[in-house]
Amino acid sequence: MSGPDGAGKPRALIVEDEEHLAQLVADYLARDQIAAEIAADGERALEMARASRPDVVVLDLMLPGIDGIEVCRRLRTFSDAYVIMLTARAEETDKLIGLAVGADDYMTKPFSPRELTARIRAMLRRPRGPQLGDGGPARRFGDLVIDPEAREAAVAGSPADLTKLEFDLLDVLSSRPRAVFTRRQLVDRVWGQDWFGDEHIVDVHVMRLRRKLGDDADRPRYVLAVRGVGYRMGPGT
Repeated sequence: MSGPDGAGKPRALIVEDEEHLAQLVADYLARDQIAAEIAADGERALEMARASRPDVVVLDLMLPGIDGIEVCRRLRTFSDAYVIMLTARAEETDKLIGLAVGADDYMTKPFSPRELTARIRAMLRRPRGPQLGDGGPARRFGDLVIDPEAREAAVAGSPADLTKLEFDLLDVLSSRPRAVFTRRQLVDRVWGQDWFGDEHIVDVHVMRLRRKLGDDADRPRYVLAVRGVGYRMGPGT
Protein backbone atom coordinates (compact mmCIF):
# COMPACT_ATOMS: atom_id res chain seq x y z
CA MET A 1 0.00 0.00 0.00
CA SER A 2 1.07 3.56 -0.57
CA GLY A 3 0.53 4.50 3.07
CA PRO A 4 1.33 2.78 6.35
CA ASP A 5 -2.25 1.72 6.92
CA GLY A 6 -4.77 1.17 4.13
CA ALA A 7 -7.47 -0.16 6.47
CA GLY A 8 -10.87 1.37 5.90
CA LYS A 9 -9.82 3.21 2.75
CA PRO A 10 -10.90 2.42 -0.81
CA ARG A 11 -8.23 0.30 -2.50
CA ALA A 12 -6.74 0.90 -5.93
CA LEU A 13 -4.40 -1.26 -8.00
CA ILE A 14 -2.28 0.66 -10.51
CA VAL A 15 -1.04 -1.54 -13.36
CA GLU A 16 1.61 0.50 -15.17
CA ASP A 17 5.17 -0.33 -16.24
CA GLU A 18 6.28 3.31 -16.29
CA GLU A 19 7.50 3.56 -12.71
CA HIS A 20 7.42 7.37 -12.48
CA LEU A 21 3.85 7.58 -13.82
CA ALA A 22 2.62 4.76 -11.58
CA GLN A 23 4.08 6.42 -8.49
CA LEU A 24 2.65 9.80 -9.51
CA VAL A 25 -0.84 8.31 -9.75
CA ALA A 26 -0.37 6.48 -6.43
CA ASP A 27 0.65 9.73 -4.75
CA TYR A 28 -2.41 11.58 -6.06
CA LEU A 29 -4.69 8.79 -4.87
CA ALA A 30 -3.01 8.74 -1.45
CA ARG A 31 -3.72 12.48 -1.07
CA ASP A 32 -7.39 11.65 -1.69
CA GLN A 33 -7.36 8.90 0.98
CA ILE A 34 -7.32 6.03 -1.53
CA ALA A 35 -4.80 3.31 -0.66
CA ALA A 36 -2.84 2.29 -3.76
CA GLU A 37 -0.50 -0.50 -4.73
CA ILE A 38 1.42 -0.90 -7.99
CA ALA A 39 2.01 -3.77 -10.40
CA ALA A 40 4.45 -3.39 -13.29
CA ASP A 41 3.15 -6.26 -15.44
CA GLY A 42 -0.08 -8.10 -16.14
CA GLU A 43 0.68 -11.43 -14.47
CA ARG A 44 1.69 -9.73 -11.22
CA ALA A 45 -1.40 -7.50 -11.43
CA LEU A 46 -3.72 -10.52 -11.55
CA GLU A 47 -1.96 -12.11 -8.57
CA MET A 48 -2.30 -8.90 -6.56
CA ALA A 49 -5.93 -8.40 -7.59
CA ARG A 50 -6.82 -11.89 -6.34
CA ALA A 51 -5.02 -11.27 -3.05
CA SER A 52 -6.07 -7.70 -2.21
CA ARG A 53 -9.46 -7.40 -3.95
CA PRO A 54 -9.11 -3.75 -5.02
CA ASP A 55 -12.13 -1.50 -5.48
CA VAL A 56 -10.71 0.03 -8.66
CA VAL A 57 -7.98 -0.94 -11.13
CA VAL A 58 -6.09 1.62 -13.23
CA LEU A 59 -4.90 -0.53 -16.12
CA ASP A 60 -2.43 0.43 -18.84
CA LEU A 61 -3.18 -1.04 -22.26
CA MET A 62 0.45 -1.67 -23.23
CA LEU A 63 2.24 -3.87 -20.68
CA PRO A 64 5.17 -6.28 -20.77
CA GLY A 65 3.96 -9.86 -21.15
CA ILE A 66 0.18 -10.02 -21.38
CA ASP A 67 -1.42 -6.73 -22.40
CA GLY A 68 -4.11 -4.74 -20.63
CA ILE A 69 -6.91 -6.21 -22.74
CA GLU A 70 -6.05 -9.75 -21.64
CA VAL A 71 -5.56 -8.62 -18.03
CA CYS A 72 -9.03 -7.04 -18.06
CA ARG A 73 -10.57 -10.16 -19.62
CA ARG A 74 -9.05 -12.41 -16.94
CA LEU A 75 -9.83 -9.93 -14.16
CA ARG A 76 -13.51 -10.01 -15.08
CA THR A 77 -13.64 -13.75 -14.36
CA PHE A 78 -13.20 -13.14 -10.62
CA SER A 79 -13.54 -9.42 -9.88
CA ASP A 80 -16.16 -6.68 -10.17
CA ALA A 81 -13.62 -3.94 -9.46
CA TYR A 82 -14.08 -0.77 -11.46
CA VAL A 83 -11.52 -0.64 -14.30
CA ILE A 84 -10.12 2.48 -15.96
CA MET A 85 -8.07 1.65 -19.04
CA LEU A 86 -5.11 3.86 -19.97
CA THR A 87 -4.00 3.98 -23.58
CA ALA A 88 -1.24 5.94 -25.32
CA ARG A 89 -3.09 5.56 -28.61
CA ALA A 90 -6.13 7.62 -29.51
CA GLU A 91 -7.72 5.12 -31.92
CA GLU A 92 -11.37 4.52 -31.08
CA THR A 93 -10.93 0.78 -31.62
CA ASP A 94 -8.48 0.59 -28.70
CA LYS A 95 -11.00 2.26 -26.42
CA LEU A 96 -13.92 0.14 -27.59
CA ILE A 97 -11.97 -3.11 -27.26
CA GLY A 98 -11.03 -2.15 -23.72
CA LEU A 99 -14.65 -1.39 -22.84
CA ALA A 100 -15.88 -4.52 -24.61
CA VAL A 101 -13.80 -6.79 -22.36
CA GLY A 102 -15.16 -5.16 -19.22
CA ALA A 103 -13.42 -1.83 -18.58
CA ASP A 104 -15.73 0.84 -17.14
CA ASP A 105 -13.92 3.88 -18.51
CA TYR A 106 -10.79 4.90 -20.39
CA MET A 107 -8.31 7.80 -20.50
CA THR A 108 -5.80 8.60 -23.22
CA LYS A 109 -2.21 9.49 -22.31
CA PRO A 110 -1.06 12.07 -21.48
CA PHE A 111 -3.74 12.60 -18.85
CA SER A 112 -4.27 14.69 -15.73
CA PRO A 113 -3.75 12.67 -12.51
CA ARG A 114 -6.20 15.05 -10.88
CA GLU A 115 -8.88 14.16 -13.46
CA LEU A 116 -8.12 10.46 -13.04
CA THR A 117 -8.56 10.78 -9.28
CA ALA A 118 -11.85 12.61 -9.81
CA ARG A 119 -13.13 9.85 -12.08
CA ILE A 120 -12.16 7.21 -9.55
CA ARG A 121 -13.95 9.10 -6.79
CA ALA A 122 -17.05 9.35 -9.01
CA MET A 123 -16.96 5.58 -9.55
CA LEU A 124 -16.59 4.88 -5.84
CA ARG A 125 -19.61 7.06 -5.11
CA ARG A 126 -21.85 4.89 -7.29
CA PRO A 127 -24.70 3.38 -5.27
CA ARG A 128 -23.77 -0.06 -3.92
CA GLY A 129 -27.15 -0.91 -2.41
CA PRO A 130 -29.06 -4.10 -3.18
CA GLN A 131 -30.68 -2.56 -6.26
CA LEU A 132 -30.84 0.62 -8.33
CA GLY A 133 -34.33 0.09 -9.71
CA ASP A 134 -37.59 -0.17 -7.78
CA GLY A 135 -36.88 -3.51 -6.11
CA GLY A 136 -39.95 -5.61 -5.54
CA PRO A 137 -40.83 -8.96 -7.13
CA ALA A 138 -39.08 -10.65 -10.02
CA ARG A 139 -39.64 -9.15 -13.46
CA ARG A 140 -40.29 -11.34 -16.51
CA PHE A 141 -39.65 -10.52 -20.16
CA GLY A 142 -40.33 -13.71 -22.10
CA ASP A 143 -37.59 -16.17 -21.13
CA LEU A 144 -35.69 -13.49 -19.21
CA VAL A 145 -36.36 -13.28 -15.45
CA ILE A 146 -34.76 -10.51 -13.37
CA ASP A 147 -34.74 -10.72 -9.57
CA PRO A 148 -33.77 -7.28 -8.20
CA GLU A 149 -33.65 -8.41 -4.59
CA ALA A 150 -31.25 -11.28 -5.27
CA ARG A 151 -29.48 -9.31 -8.05
CA GLU A 152 -29.83 -12.28 -10.37
CA ALA A 153 -30.97 -12.72 -13.95
CA ALA A 154 -31.71 -15.93 -15.83
CA VAL A 155 -32.61 -16.76 -19.42
CA ALA A 156 -34.72 -19.89 -19.94
CA GLY A 157 -33.72 -20.98 -16.43
CA SER A 158 -29.97 -20.57 -16.99
CA PRO A 159 -28.25 -17.90 -14.85
CA ALA A 160 -26.73 -14.98 -16.75
CA ASP A 161 -23.21 -14.23 -15.51
CA LEU A 162 -23.49 -10.43 -15.26
CA THR A 163 -21.03 -8.02 -13.70
CA LYS A 164 -22.28 -5.55 -11.11
CA LEU A 165 -22.46 -2.78 -13.71
CA GLU A 166 -24.25 -4.97 -16.26
CA PHE A 167 -26.87 -5.97 -13.69
CA ASP A 168 -27.29 -2.34 -12.62
CA LEU A 169 -27.95 -1.38 -16.24
CA LEU A 170 -30.51 -4.18 -16.69
CA ASP A 171 -32.09 -3.35 -13.33
CA VAL A 172 -32.67 0.29 -14.29
CA LEU A 173 -34.06 -0.56 -17.74
CA SER A 174 -36.40 -3.22 -16.37
CA SER A 175 -37.63 -1.05 -13.48
CA ARG A 176 -39.70 0.98 -15.99
CA PRO A 177 -40.14 -1.37 -18.94
CA ARG A 178 -42.31 1.00 -21.01
CA ALA A 179 -39.94 3.95 -20.58
CA VAL A 180 -37.18 4.92 -23.00
CA PHE A 181 -34.00 5.93 -21.17
CA THR A 182 -31.56 8.31 -22.84
CA ARG A 183 -27.84 7.56 -22.56
CA ARG A 184 -27.51 10.47 -20.16
CA GLN A 185 -30.27 9.12 -17.93
CA LEU A 186 -28.63 5.68 -17.88
CA VAL A 187 -25.24 7.23 -17.10
CA ASP A 188 -26.78 9.20 -14.23
CA ARG A 189 -28.56 6.15 -12.79
CA VAL A 190 -25.81 3.56 -13.30
CA TRP A 191 -22.48 5.42 -13.36
CA GLY A 192 -23.59 8.38 -11.19
CA GLN A 193 -24.48 12.00 -11.87
CA ASP A 194 -20.92 13.21 -11.37
CA TRP A 195 -19.50 10.79 -13.95
CA PHE A 196 -18.08 12.77 -16.86
CA GLY A 197 -16.79 10.31 -19.44
CA ASP A 198 -18.16 9.53 -22.91
CA GLU A 199 -21.90 8.75 -22.79
CA HIS A 200 -21.43 6.19 -25.58
CA ILE A 201 -19.91 3.89 -22.96
CA VAL A 202 -23.57 2.86 -22.52
CA ASP A 203 -23.61 1.37 -26.04
CA VAL A 204 -20.62 -0.86 -25.30
CA HIS A 205 -22.13 -2.18 -22.08
CA VAL A 206 -25.48 -2.78 -23.78
CA MET A 207 -23.56 -4.82 -26.37
CA ARG A 208 -21.98 -6.91 -23.59
CA LEU A 209 -25.31 -7.27 -21.80
CA ARG A 210 -27.06 -8.46 -24.95
CA ARG A 211 -24.33 -11.01 -25.61
CA LYS A 212 -24.66 -12.49 -22.12
CA LEU A 213 -28.45 -12.62 -22.44
CA GLY A 214 -28.18 -14.36 -25.82
CA ASP A 215 -29.90 -11.37 -27.42
CA ASP A 216 -29.38 -10.94 -31.19
CA ALA A 217 -28.17 -7.38 -31.77
CA ASP A 218 -29.93 -7.30 -35.17
CA ARG A 219 -33.25 -8.54 -33.78
CA PRO A 220 -33.09 -7.97 -30.00
CA ARG A 221 -35.84 -9.28 -27.74
CA TYR A 222 -34.78 -7.91 -24.36
CA VAL A 223 -32.88 -4.62 -24.74
CA LEU A 224 -34.16 -2.47 -27.59
CA ALA A 225 -32.50 0.59 -29.13
CA VAL A 226 -34.76 3.56 -29.86
CA ARG A 227 -33.09 5.46 -32.67
CA GLY A 228 -31.98 8.94 -31.70
CA VAL A 229 -33.13 8.52 -28.09
CA GLY A 230 -31.66 5.60 -26.14
CA TYR A 231 -32.77 2.18 -24.87
CA ARG A 232 -35.79 0.42 -23.42
CA MET A 233 -36.81 -3.11 -22.48
CA GLY A 234 -38.50 -5.33 -25.07
CA PRO A 235 -41.21 -7.94 -24.49
CA GLY A 236 -38.71 -10.81 -24.70
CA THR A 237 -40.72 -12.65 -27.36
